[in-house]
This record gives sequence, structure tokens and C-alpha cells, in this order.
Amino acid sequence: MKCRHCNTELEHIFVDLVNCPPSNDMLKKEQLNEPEPFYPLKIFVCHNCFLVQVDEMKKADKIFDSEYTYFSSYSTSWLAHAKKYVDMMMSRFGFDESSLVIEIASNDGYLLQYFKEYNVPVLGIDPTANTAAVAIEKGIDTIVDFFGADFAKENLVDKGIKGNLILGNNVLAHVPDINDFVKGMKLALKKNGIVTMEFPHLMKLVEECQFDTIYHEHFSYLSFTVVKRIFEHQGLEMFHVEELPTHGGSLRIFAKHADDKTKDISGNVTNLLKREAEAKMNSMEYYSNFQERVDKIKYNVWEFLIKARKEGKKVIGYGAAAKGNTLLNYCGIKGSDLIQFAVDASPHKQNKYLPASHIPVKDLDSISEYKPDYIIILPWNLKYEISEQLSHARDWGGKFVTFIPEINVF
Repeated sequence: MKCRHCNTELEHIFVDLVNCPPSNDMLKKEQLNEPEPFYPLKIFVCHNCFLVQVDEMKKADKIFDSEYTYFSSYSTSWLAHAKKYVDMMMSRFGFDESSLVIEIASNDGYLLQYFKEYNVPVLGIDPTANTAAVAIEKGIDTIVDFFGADFAKENLVDKGIKGNLILGNNVLAHVPDINDFVKGMKLALKKNGIVTMEFPHLMKLVEECQFDTIYHEHFSYLSFTVVKRIFEHQGLEMFHVEELPTHGGSLRIFAKHADDKTKDISGNVTNLLKREAEAKMNSMEYYSNFQERVDKIKYNVWEFLIKARKEGKKVIGYGAAAKGNTLLNYCGIKGSDLIQFAVDASPHKQNKYLPASHIPVKDLDSISEYKPDYIIILPWNLKYEISEQLSHARDWGGKFVTFIPEINVF
């Protein structure tokens, strides 16, 4: 395998999570007795450019298909995050009726709906037809396709369409050809336009051992230094960066054309580059002991669940999230023995089964009916939102549990 940015032959394994199915491949009941495809989940780090990446074992068009089950609008905190972003961008950059905002991986219109409320023209691009259909019902123009350089030229540039703002939340890590993806944004961006991208920060993943954020949908795991280099390779320059609490710690980057002199480079850019260098993210040493730390978490999870089982405790999971499936699969949790079932707010996931573990997914009412002793919050990045929504569980002595970066019962 060669590095998807610099084409260097990859030799160094960052972590090996063995074999598992794609984390969002929810199963219907009739599929439980059918063969289930498993793919290697081995992560490499490039010793030349330090891009951390997974081999493309499952192709993107097989992951983001019409059965894709993640709808952004089912998280109230994520909607609030999107609204806050839109308000900030409107205030700072003054987009209006003559502007065009293009969102890549626009999902169900969770974010563009807020630009639309400001009467700013919007265009969504998303490869999953079922989520795009929801956006279209909201009146948001959406193209169902994968974004890249050819798409940008044929569907946008050749038709005279360019964006004043091109944005993407949690998509930069999801693209197999990151060079081509960034090239496409360069082509589709107006002369003085802005690109913003949000993605989980590799520094947080390593510091807090967030190995469950690794799955087949995430082809790359990104530091600011590496992303800056990839953008510069395509003629785009970072002029600002913000650190966000979302997804356990994310970055929001702001980029412009390299020859755009209308925007000053903020001190945040220099400061974050310096912090990453001081942490030695540009050396192989930084990535050397991650596997051992991951395995320690696995053993702790087993110890907790087995102890709870021996004590006769009732245990369920909250959230049929991709990160939860990575954790459950690497820990080898199967069936309903240690975790009786999971619940999820999305009807698109209810009455299905988690991949590999085959844990059934039920609706939220099942919590009060079952009265579990422990509710394991699998999407731990939303633990405060979820524990507040489910505070009634404390009435019968129910407790919440997270496993990352260490076991926390509260």
C-alpha cells in the first residue's frame, strides 16, 4: 500500500484492529443468518508525510450507498453546532442573496437549512440518496454524487457554478483520494472564496486513545500540519484554524486561494503548528505505543462487563454509532449476553442489529420498560447531552458508563 498523499510505500502500522464489518452496516433480522463481510482495519502512518491512514479495503461507493443509516438531524447538539457555525460565518463574512454556499457531504440538510433561513443560495452534494432525499424535501438543492476534481469541473465549473463558501463537516477524513478531493475544492472556489472543513484532530485521538473513532469510513486521520501540506499542494492556503469540542476534539480549518491577499493569516495557524511539532507529531516516536494502550482499554471493557454479568446487572448500550461498533467488535462482544440491547433515537436504526455483534437496536421507550442498571453511552462525545436526556434513569438507580479514554461510571 502506498500513501494516499505522497505515494510513499507504507511500512509502519499505527494500530491493527483486526477484521470487522463496516461500522454503519446495520443488519436486518433476515440478514442475521447470512454471511457477513469482514474487512481488515489496519491503520498505517506514513514515515515521509505522517498521514495516518487505512487501506481502502471497502470501497467508498459500497459504504455510502442507499442503505446508509446516519442522519445528522437526529442529534440535537449537532444541529445546535451547525446553527452556531452558520451564524458565525454570516456575521464574519457577510454572505447574502448573491452568494453561493456549497456543502460537501450535506447529508439531510442539517446545516444548509440555516443558511437558507438567511436567504443565502445553497447547494448540497452527497453520495447517499436516502439522506439527500430528506434535504431535497426541505427545499435544499442537492446533487447525489461523490465530490472530486472531475465532479467539480463537469457539474460546477463547466456550468459557471463556483462557491463563495465551500464547507464540509466530517468529510475530509472520509475520502479515499484526498488529493483529488482538495483539488476539486480549489477548482470550485471563487477567487476570494473560503473553504472551511471540520474533522477530528489526530492529536486528540492519540492523547485520549480514541481508537473507536477508527473505522472503514475514515480513510485518513488528520493533524493540522498534514492537512496544511495537502492543501498547499493544491494551491490552497490556511488562514485560520479553530479547535472545537465536537467528536472528542476537532479542528475547523479556514482556507483560501494561495494568491488571495484579502485575508490575513491568524496567529492560531502558527500556534497550532508549533504545538503539533512540540508534541513530536512529525516523528515516528509519537505513534509508537498506541496498540498497547488500545489493548488495555479492551481488557478493561471485558472486566467491567463480565463483573456486571456475574452480579446480575442489566446492561444496555445507547447509540448505534459507528464508534460504538468499532469498540464492540474489537473487544469481541457478541450477542446479547453482556449487553442486552442498544437503543437509538433514529428510526432508521431501530429494529435492526449492530454489525458483527448482532446486538438488537430498540427505541428509546425500551429504556424505561427494561430499567437497566448500566447504560453504556457508545457515542461518548455526546455523553452530557445523552445523560441529560435520559436523567429519568437515575430514578431507578440507573448509571451511565463510558469506556473511552478509561472506564467512567457516573
